[in-house]
Amino acid sequence: MSFRGFQKSVIRAPQQFKQKFNLGEHTKDAVYIDSERRFQELETETKRLHDESKKYFEAINGMLQHQIEFSKAMTEIYKPISGRMSDPDSLVPHGNIEGIAACEEYEAVVKDLQETLAPELEMIESRIIRPANELLDVVKVIRKTAVKREHKKLDYDRHRATLKKLQDKKDRSAKDEKAMWKAENDVEQATQEYNYFNDLLKDELPKLFALERQFIQPLFQSFYYMQLNIFYTLHEKMQHCDIGYFDLTLDIEEAFHAKRGDVQERAEALSIVKFKTTGMKRPPKYQRPGALEGNKPAGLLTAGSSTTTSTGTPEAAPSVTAPRPWEQQQAPAVTAPRPWETQAEPVEAHAPPPYSVKPSTLHATPASYAAPVASPKPSSLSMAAAAKAKPPPPKPKPKALMAAPQVETVTALYDYSAQAEGDLSFRAGDVIEIVTRTANENEWWIGKLHGKQGQFPGNYVQLNS
Repeated sequence: MSFRGFQKSVIRAPQQFKQKFNLGEHTKDAVYIDSERRFQELETETKRLHDESKKYFEAINGMLQHQIEFSKAMTEIYKPISGRMSDPDSLVPHGNIEGIAACEEYEAVVKDLQETLAPELEMIESRIIRPANELLDVVKVIRKTAVKREHKKLDYDRHRATLKKLQDKKDRSAKDEKAMWKAENDVEQATQEYNYFNDLLKDELPKLFALERQFIQPLFQSFYYMQLNIFYTLHEKMQHCDIGYFDLTLDIEEAFHAKRGDVQERAEALSIVKFKTTGMKRPPKYQRPGALEGNKPAGLLTAGSSTTTSTGTPEAAPSVTAPRPWEQQQAPAVTAPRPWETQAEPVEAHAPPPYSVKPSTLHATPASYAAPVASPKPSSLSMAAAAKAKPPPPKPKPKALMAAPQVETVTALYDYSAQAEGDLSFRAGDVIEIVTRTANENEWWIGKLHGKQGQFPGNYVQLNS
């Protein structure tokens, strides 16, 4: 927009505001209003015809090109995967030779169909899309004339309102007389310009509508027969598309299941398709369940602090956990006591370690066998610390495993996720069938759930009566 056009837009803004909210007097021509409505419909329909015919042209070309690319992709899938793309000898005969041949034949059929339909698609481009585009160019020129007529109408109404305001003024000064004389000239000029464009459009638009019927109707008829010819060609070519790889006499689903066979079952049997990940941080392979459960009771119960011998030399208490099968040669760990076990059992002065434990964890170094040293008198601070941190209870002496009754079951109190191979995972509330257990619930039991057997901590479950 030029600067002069911008100035005119600013001058016409008040009148446009009045017209929008129906303030003051406005010029209305019923004949032109009806012609402008029909012209707007013609403009919309022409643009729609142009856009839809262009979309159809691109869709047919795109469909055929997509079929060719699809055939090429299937050919690559049917080829054997060697893992060495640069090796020309990697394609060995064990690939799907019949499938590759079928893809190549189908690609040849589609390319032939593309060449056959090329003249028909070219006719759509030359006889539908191009004429519709030319009609749109004519409509755009007429729309500019209609916009110019609307601007002249705004100027006509604006100058008339100014002249009427000056004429209604009773006591006019010399300045008002000069302004009224200028307003009369503006009204006369605006009237001539408005009548010119208004009469021009009222006379020419009906002629355009008559020509429109003679122009649009052949386009629709041609477009209809072109589509009919394209669909007929597609039907004839694809109906006789017998490449030997597919049995076209069978139902679509039946032929699909026959070709697929047991591929789905074999694929689902692979372990890699059953791999699942969790959002939580994965623990170490041999970590105890208590290390993962922050607010839940630990799965194993051990003694925590050391006891003092009669000689006054501190001696480390042995581990009271029941070692896992892979922990037979590892140093015993120490875990916190269960919340409900508050009464500690006395620890023997030299209790033998359970199972087999490394000697280095049970015997003191030679330096620890020094002469006894008199224990200092405990201070009030040390006594308070000792009273505050009570040592956890030790594990009872191991007993022989006893076979649990076949019908004996337990109910899970907490969720437990397997920490290592051989563990049994369960959720709180699951009923687990006992296979083997001990009398001590702080040891690992063996149970079965959902057809799977594994170990689990005994203090995570409750015996069912």
